[in-house]
Amino acid sequence: MPVCECFWPKASEFSAAIMDPGSLLYLLLLCTVGVLTKPTFRRERIRLDPELHNQVPEDNQSFQLDHEAFLGKDEAKTFDQLTPEESKERLGKIVDRIDGDKDGFINTDELKTWIKRVQKRYVYENVARVWKDYDVNKDNHISWEEYKQATYGYYLANPEEFQDAAEQFNFKKMLPRDERRFKRADLNGDLQANREEFTAFLHPEEFEHMKDIVILETLEDIDKNGDGFVDEDEYIADMFVHEEGGPEPDWVETEREQFADFRDLNKDGKMDKDEIRHWILPQDYDHAQAEARHLIYESDQNKDKLLTKDEILQNWNMFVGSQATNYGEDLTRNHDEL
Repeated sequence: MPVCECFWPKASEFSAAIMDPGSLLYLLLLCTVGVLTKPTFRRERIRLDPELHNQVPEDNQSFQLDHEAFLGKDEAKTFDQLTPEESKERLGKIVDRIDGDKDGFINTDELKTWIKRVQKRYVYENVARVWKDYDVNKDNHISWEEYKQATYGYYLANPEEFQDAAEQFNFKKMLPRDERRFKRADLNGDLQANREEFTAFLHPEEFEHMKDIVILETLEDIDKNGDGFVDEDEYIADMFVHEEGGPEPDWVETEREQFADFRDLNKDGKMDKDEIRHWILPQDYDHAQAEARHLIYESDQNKDKLLTKDEILQNWNMFVGSQATNYGEDLTRNHDEL
């Protein structure tokens, strides 16, 4: 699923993941709990290029984001079920496919092309997987009514079962938010989404005409006082929850400096929509390029800015997972703890 996949879910992430309306409440409750018990480690809304920023993730052993960028989310999960030997064998075959000119080296452009291909494949496979669950009348379009009933129908038909204020707030917030996004994706305004329009609805970050929605939803997520801006405290709270009486990690102070120096461009103490756009969707930032440079930077033993198959296989667990990484087990454990 799309936008900002490391953070608490947005409306489309609920809808893409949920096949029956009854389970929507479960994820909404997880969302509510997640907001109240956000982790104390740092979270990024955009992936930094370590070579450019000279920053390395705090958890150097956690390569899940790299696996998802290199393989796609679904394929990354498949690798997590393999033995290390099986993962390395499959990785070797992938390296052969990435090496387009068959010169025995992987350069940045080849790796970037692969990552872009993986991302596009994931987006369209995700849409294909959920399409039949929403196209109820099988007319090869998904109407707003079909989507609304599939996602929110149980809540709309049984509002008395949702008495908790937080539950009601989440449903009341998500429904109009989904409708607004659906209408923006619906280019001809007929409230009937074809596959391309529904893809834009589920994955707005991939479409230029949807970028304003991404900005607006980000603002709504972080702007807790509702003034239409993101101040420094709200910016920090999006990444870190301060335990009462507990010290702040060193990186929090660094982020406060980042906010003052690079986020708040007009120096008025807060971020407006243009500054949020510059933050999460910078025009000069190419995620695939940054990820490709990151993988090469971390695996290039002789620092020639090229990767051989041997260099990749020696650092294989950065590219792919296996049973030994236990990502699936760790995610399940984290959810159980919530």
